Amino acid sequence: MALSLGSALRGRTYVQLGRGMEICNDHNYVNHGRDPDGRHGIRVSLPAGDCFAQLVDTDWETWHWFNNRRARDAAMADMARRHEYSRAGDEPRIVLEAVDR
Repeated sequence: MALSLGSALRGRTYVQLGRGMEICNDHNYVNHGRDPDGRHGIRVSLPAGDCFAQLVDTDWETWHWFNNRRARDAAMADMARRHEYSRAGDEPRIVLEAVDR
């Protein structure tokens, strides 16, 4: 599925997040000490039946890798929390799974 971004977003830098997902402002992408060659990771996926899957894909997932468990666990806690810019009642609807390779 391709999205037309229109003239408002032309010329911006995009960061690839997993399969087919981009963000347009890389300053919004918190690094948390990620290391693509790290051994400790987070698998991020969607709960079954989540409406966001209509925009990405029913089997969408992405992986974040870290070189130590402490960094992974800190990032996972941050990803799971209710963020200060969330609307009242908004809760994260992603599934976070700690993995090791």
